[in-house]
Amino acid sequence: MRKTYLEVSREAFLHNIREIKGIVRNAEIMPVIKANAYGTYLNKDLELISQFDMVAVAIVDEAIQLRKLGYKKDIFVLNQPYQEEIEDIIKNNIIVGVSSISFLDKVNEFNDKIRVHVEIETGMGRTGVSLNELDNFIDKLNNSNVLVEGVYTHLSSADIDNNFTYKQINLFNEGVDKLKNNFSSIKYIHCAASNGILNFDLGICNLVRPGLIMYGYPSCKNIMDKIKLEPVLKFKSSISFIKEVKEGDSISYCRSFVANKKMRVATIGCGYADGVNRLLSNKGYVSLNGKRCKILGNICMDSFMIDVSNVECNVGDCVYIFDNDLVTVDEVASICETISYEIISTISDRVPRIFVD
Repeated sequence: MRKTYLEVSREAFLHNIREIKGIVRNAEIMPVIKANAYGTYLNKDLELISQFDMVAVAIVDEAIQLRKLGYKKDIFVLNQPYQEEIEDIIKNNIIVGVSSISFLDKVNEFNDKIRVHVEIETGMGRTGVSLNELDNFIDKLNNSNVLVEGVYTHLSSADIDNNFTYKQINLFNEGVDKLKNNFSSIKYIHCAASNGILNFDLGICNLVRPGLIMYGYPSCKNIMDKIKLEPVLKFKSSISFIKEVKEGDSISYCRSFVANKKMRVATIGCGYADGVNRLLSNKGYVSLNGKRCKILGNICMDSFMIDVSNVECNVGDCVYIFDNDLVTVDEVASICETISYEIISTISDRVPRIFVD
């Protein structure tokens, strides 16, 4: 087997769930397992996800895959689906978020009821029904072939802007009151993802949607003061080749690194097609035998090079692109000028996921 893979810890995931439960004692957890559970593939562990009565995904296709896997409990699709997906929604007994009148009109062409959660627009600026449109939307719901089981919104800035978040929460509460006055079938009220869970009072909500923190990574600054997380992933590869280079020799495409002295250089058998972000070229580090080694030259599609001049190592030795110790996901994200969400969720499908416990 190729010696590039993700180590995935189920025990770390379960630890994080226990930590979240300790914070949201009066709310049910609906884990967000979209994008292959943020790249961890824990969504493919039927025994693990069956511990939850409802899970959340982003798109209908992800829900269908869970049904094919054998997950029999409730699945909630966070995003407004397309009209063309209604038949699949009915066939697979999927709950969906709705905020589109044209979608409701299309539902009436089918005999079976669709279970829905109504999304309220409170400031995310993505999807959702604004409060000034809610009365009209409620009329449509009452005349549509749906069963309203929930109401939700998304807090856009719960990590950086308390005032705006409180404004969103107040708008949400107003929308919830209107919907509850019209639909006794509402069971779930939710607005809090990871940052909302950790930074705000849940108020009227009885359901939470943890994402990144379930996988052990801080969703904003100072999170570790509030919850003890254990990272789920380690991105592992190995040395495929070692060479000596002399002063003036260049490394990789475009000669972006030229040695200014004699060096020992190792080639690692994975690249940007695997999820090693090309922005790490000449900037990033890896962990090798307890030491940090600098990435040299441009990262290639299937390999990259590192400086091992001061490290005892051999072909076949393990290299961590991130090990949560010497090299963290947050460091990788910072170098790439992005967020940890992107780093872990874009690791390629050609990288096997190995469950280590």
